[in-house]
Amino acid sequence: MTTAKWIWRLLLLNILLVLGTVAAEPTRGYHREICQYRKGKLIQPMSLYHSRLLALREQMQIRASLQGPEIYGYILPSTDEHLNQEVAARDQRLHYLTGYTGVRAFAAITHHGAAMWLEKRYAQQADGELDCDWEIYLANGNVSIADWLGSRVHLDKRVGADPHLVPHYLWAEWERELEDKFLKLVKVNNNLVDLIWGAERPEQPKNQVIQVQAREFAGENWQDKIRELRRRLAHLGCDAMVVTSLTEIAYLLNIRGTDIPYTPVVKSYAIVSQDDIFFYVDHGKISLGIDLHLRTDCYNEDCVKIKEYHQIWSDIRTYAQIWKRVLVSAPCVQDLGTSEAIYSSMPGKIVVEYISPIIFMRAQKNSDEQAGMRKAHIRDGAAICESMSNMEARFQTEQWTEEKIKYEVELWRLSQKHAKGLSLRTVVAYGEHSALPYYISSNVTNIEVSDQSLLVIESGGQYLEGTTDVSRTFIFGEPTHDMKKAYTSVLAGILHLAQLKFPADLKPSEVDALVRSMVWKDMTDYPQATGHGIGAYGSVEEPPISVAYGKNSSFHFKQGYFFSSESGYYKRDDFGVRLKNVLEVVDTGHRHPNGAHFLAFQDVTLVPYEPKLIDSTLLSAVEKRLLNDYNAKIRDEIGNELKRLGNMRAFYWMMNKTRHIREYLPEDEYRSAIESSSLNSQPLMPLLLLLILAAILPAWS
Repeated sequence: MTTAKWIWRLLLLNILLVLGTVAAEPTRGYHREICQYRKGKLIQPMSLYHSRLLALREQMQIRASLQGPEIYGYILPSTDEHLNQEVAARDQRLHYLTGYTGVRAFAAITHHGAAMWLEKRYAQQADGELDCDWEIYLANGNVSIADWLGSRVHLDKRVGADPHLVPHYLWAEWERELEDKFLKLVKVNNNLVDLIWGAERPEQPKNQVIQVQAREFAGENWQDKIRELRRRLAHLGCDAMVVTSLTEIAYLLNIRGTDIPYTPVVKSYAIVSQDDIFFYVDHGKISLGIDLHLRTDCYNEDCVKIKEYHQIWSDIRTYAQIWKRVLVSAPCVQDLGTSEAIYSSMPGKIVVEYISPIIFMRAQKNSDEQAGMRKAHIRDGAAICESMSNMEARFQTEQWTEEKIKYEVELWRLSQKHAKGLSLRTVVAYGEHSALPYYISSNVTNIEVSDQSLLVIESGGQYLEGTTDVSRTFIFGEPTHDMKKAYTSVLAGILHLAQLKFPADLKPSEVDALVRSMVWKDMTDYPQATGHGIGAYGSVEEPPISVAYGKNSSFHFKQGYFFSSESGYYKRDDFGVRLKNVLEVVDTGHRHPNGAHFLAFQDVTLVPYEPKLIDSTLLSAVEKRLLNDYNAKIRDEIGNELKRLGNMRAFYWMMNKTRHIREYLPEDEYRSAIESSSLNSQPLMPLLLLLILAAILPAWS
């Protein structure tokens, strides 16, 4: 062997040794004080979740004898096959394995380690719920899943994941990153958690019949929606579309269900081509009403053919031989797009990955949906007034905790006419908990609520007419000056946004800056996005709109869009303020010189602010007028609803919270202020005269 070859071999060996050394260096995650003795030794976990982790590792080894080479790492998302964040009990694989009850998380497991990645808002919750087997890392932090696996798995080994639970774009990203670590990502179609879950895994709920969304709420029939979708597919040059998003299917076919928490959808797939409509669902959910609604007894292009849920996979392979171009969803804001399993089930040359046209059809509500959203928010506003007035009346005679208040708010909301459920996990945060922007209340963190600090409540409901999402901050005692100042700054941002008129090409990120500017002037900020789209009896977070500072978006507001407007202030270990309304985008009827329509926002949420927390001296006359106009609207619309319900206690509570505030000083106070200003300026008068004389004397000379 030549000297040159020996040199190259030695060089390659050194590189591999360096890489192996790097791989051996452990990464460090979220500091888990609960998992350490005083000397810093990790507590050894002995629990049900520890045994499940051991069982999963055993399955990683068993796979070698059943399906090929052993896998040395396994990635598990919290999502289901349709990439939902909130999932049914049967699909709560991450919870079963780890005990973590939150959302938006990924776990990675090796033979000697386990770690979880999640958003910052859920870190405290995870720290309290996870065994000490688990390390915690923040999503978008310094350590990625690939980094962690690369430091714990030897070179040229395999890492597995279930392609049904991973978005295609994320699978491709992981594949590239793991390849850089000399690791290979492989598909594990038989989910390893399902294998260890076995007979304990919850069954699919029976007799959950699909509900037809009536024409009075949907505003148009599903056949018209199908025609519009086909028109858009033809424009894109596509023969068909595979629809995997449950909210898109619910919208498209005017159906609703109860398969997923907080979102009224049916677990299903759909394929729409120019000639056919296929609906893949558990046949046990089909009633005669659905058969009639979807016209399943005919055979033209406006008739739906219902097939069993799992038949989607064989049908895709069959029709892929006919289709020339088929559309699958690309990620869009909150929507994660199409799973790797769907994407890879067809030849890559025919797949068109593009943002779903249904997203834009659904976002722009028709006139009936717009009216329904307004009505839903009137019902919701009444529910908040009823719950808070009832709570205030009983506050001094009963003991209250965050969890008890959560139950009270949910009880009153669900008692409203046409209420179908909650739209999000209710958050009740008191005192120092309110200072945590992403606090998730639970039995573990539950504390008593008194009259000494601020109470933040974030909640929402699902009604036949629409979806709601609201945050309010209350106090049962007397606030401090700092509390009032913080609340008033947050309120000012919400008021300014609601009165904005703007050209249609305005970017949502610029809207975000308008709201934040009110807290920026106090040299503070809030970490969450200012807003997101919201559905009509659909998802509480709906693309394409995301009002987020620093994030460029090619999507703009359109007449008929609904979105949330949120602002906050968080003083660490002390208190927090959060306010959120839902706004409707309306057309002013005027045009910008460049031809764009002038649009405006209109408040849809009608829930009183806390007057005890408003320092009116910090508000301008314009801001006071905006607040008075908002309060007048509440007195009119919510007042009528409360009187219709016969709840006069809630009515008087609402009237007290929405009293008119003085916009201008009375004449005597105005003159007094002017005179005071004149007196304060008198010492400056001699100096002013000297300056005037100095200016004119040279001219005389």
